[in-house]
Amino acid sequence: MNRSILVLLLGLLSGAALAAPKPCEELRQEIEVKIQAAGVTSYTLEIVPNDEVHDASMVVGSCDGGSKKIIYQKNG
Repeated sequence: MNRSILVLLLGLLSGAALAAPKPCEELRQEIEVKIQAAGVTSYTLEIVPNDEVHDASMVVGSCDGGSKKIIYQKNG
């Protein structure tokens, strides 16, 4: 019985760690690596507060606990 409770507690704690908010700069770098791997050479990634997002189709990520968005724009 004690082993079951321990496993349940560890599962809950690990789930909380996975759902932790990601810092914006770290997420932006991860997205940038994926974009460059796709062969895109001219683009802009910008971190903006939620209220500055005008086109939801440009949003490629959410960070800082959902308070900011990363927007993508292909240039050229």
